[in-house]
Amino acid sequence: MEIKISDDALNWFKEEVELTEGDTVKFQAKYGGSSPIHEGFSLAFQVKEEPVEPISQVEKDGITFFIDTTDAWYFEGYHLLVNYDAELDEVVYDYEEIH
Repeated sequence: MEIKISDDALNWFKEEVELTEGDTVKFQAKYGGSSPIHEGFSLAFQVKEEPVEPISQVEKDGITFFIDTTDAWYFEGYHLLVNYDAELDEVVYDYEEIH
């Protein structure tokens, strides 16, 4: 599985979350809400946590985005696409099925 961060989403993390080179973002499943791939669960992120056993990670402008093995079940069969929605002024998550 891959994590893909759009340039606009990267800029949102830099401006709104005030991330800089060397920072980390962990994507993780959380109970509550819903997503297109899991009813009753949604996606959240935590900043400045170190990867323990990453199943996927990508670095953009010195910021590391990752998912640990504890959340592998949530992403099974999908790539994570992180984009920016200008109307909502927030990041949005899309899931691309792995073929």
